[in-house]
Amino acid sequence: MPYRAEKPPLAETPEQLRARIPGWGADLDPADRPSYPRERTDLPTGAHWDFPERQPEPYPRERSIEHTQLPPVFGTAQPLQGAAGAIRRYAYDRFSEGRAAHWLLLIAADRVESTTEHLKSFATTRPDNPITETGILSEPRRHPIASRRGRVDVRHQVLDPLIVAGPWIAGGLAAVAVLRRVLR
Repeated sequence: MPYRAEKPPLAETPEQLRARIPGWGADLDPADRPSYPRERTDLPTGAHWDFPERQPEPYPRERSIEHTQLPPVFGTAQPLQGAAGAIRRYAYDRFSEGRAAHWLLLIAADRVESTTEHLKSFATTRPDNPITETGILSEPRRHPIASRRGRVDVRHQVLDPLIVAGPWIAGGLAAVAVLRRVLR
């Protein structure tokens, strides 16, 4: 069982690991470790339990395929929902955390969720305002030239308006195209 107070035994001996993994155990000799004179191994770990009581899991949580169970305590504040939740579930169910596909799917789920929230804002009395929220209006008012002098990211500042406004312009053009097609 995981989550024990005492250190678990090694599955393989140091000799087996050294034979299998080049460079394994390079820091085993205390003389090779810079922190050795200050290292203390006689301190208590502070763990006073063998396995803590498990937190109830009210609904299935996402977990890495490398792990058979959730830790004893986990967050429940943001349950997965909608299309973004389905993408996240797929990333956790299908791909290891060591694979790029896992993380790319999580990034895609974030983009889907942010787009969904932008669209939901149009149904409220205070929809998102890309003009004020991107800071375009504050640019000419607050020392635009002086605030840019001496920065390291000067070369990509030309692209900033495109990166910030590009998705909104593309979305507007797509909406106009859909509206034209519907009206025909």
